[in-house]
Amino acid sequence: MQTIDFCDFQRIDLRIGTIKKAENFEKAKKPAYKLWIDLGTLGIKKSSAQITAHYQLDELIGKQVICVCNFPPKQIANFISEVLVTGFEDGEGGIILASVDKCVPNGSKLL
Repeated sequence: MQTIDFCDFQRIDLRIGTIKKAENFEKAKKPAYKLWIDLGTLGIKKSSAQITAHYQLDELIGKQVICVCNFPPKQIANFISEVLVTGFEDGEGGIILASVDKCVPNGSKLL
């Protein structure tokens, strides 16, 4: 594993946000959802997330997730993904969302 300096880690803008809206992303090459995430002072940001193996649309609403907020926007099919929702692979290719165990204010930075 390559090591990094703490200043490298500080350059990554990791923030918490609450999923406000979720839809099937039918035009994505791999099964995915379109998410709209409230990131507090950053506003509502969109993300494409391949999390269909473990999550249904209705259970995503209100869930807080950790996002990388300083990647450039990326066009995926007809959708612009503005933030990267983080997660961990389950060992079988599915993704489990990275989250918090208690509610924190939207837009809070990971320290």
